[in-house]
Amino acid sequence: MTAAVAQDEGIARLSPILRSAKRLLIFTGAGISTASGIPDYRGPKGVWNSRRPVFYQDFMSSREARIEYWSQKAEDRESFRSAQPNVVHAAIVALEQADRVELVVTQNVDGLHRVAGTSEETLVEIHGTNGLVECQTCRARVEPAGPFHSFAETGEPPTCACGGFLKPATISFGQQLRGADLTRAFQAAGRADAALALGSTLMVTPAADIPLEAARSGSCYVIVNRGPTEHDTSPFVSLRVEGDVGAVFPQAVDEALS
Repeated sequence: MTAAVAQDEGIARLSPILRSAKRLLIFTGAGISTASGIPDYRGPKGVWNSRRPVFYQDFMSSREARIEYWSQKAEDRESFRSAQPNVVHAAIVALEQADRVELVVTQNVDGLHRVAGTSEETLVEIHGTNGLVECQTCRARVEPAGPFHSFAETGEPPTCACGGFLKPATISFGQQLRGADLTRAFQAAGRADAALALGSTLMVTPAADIPLEAARSGSCYVIVNRGPTEHDTSPFVSLRVEGDVGAVFPQAVDEALS
């Protein structure tokens, strides 16, 4: 178990790691997007505590569940549409532009990494994205405006031209992760020379196993988060920084790249 250090010491110890790393695996969670106005899911005011999740099996089998799901997504849509990337997203882009990033794996579905400028070749949105709507039958993807407008007008869950159910292209509870995304992420973990977990409680598997895989393969493993994580007691953690990722990570990146 690695004892957690405070923000100032964390910056001082993280900067040389970033300066020497050439193949960073960066794993991000909801804690990097709260500064952009997007609520987390498991904090004291998180969505998880105030909303019954709609499981994928129910979505596929029940019209009522599809209505509940689309109602929840419509409620969340304005916050996602108005959110803008923050200094953490920008710092990750700076590392990519400096040719230091092997892969960015995000649990977030807000699309802010893409908006900030993280390239598609360097990004895996392991839990999908709210930026597209996907047919559950033919897998066609469309822009979300049309389906959301249709739901607002009719109150009926929208369907694809093929007759399949449309759903925002996120991974719902009970839905399998995309195999190709998992393969990309775990292969990158094996190549990484350092792994960073930023703003994640690391509770949700198999996603949280990705940075741990990098550490087990010999990489330095750094966690920056406000509040406890599931990996805090792992012997593979090299540095645990307790604090605001927005205060720690961008400054460490600035110092590493200066």
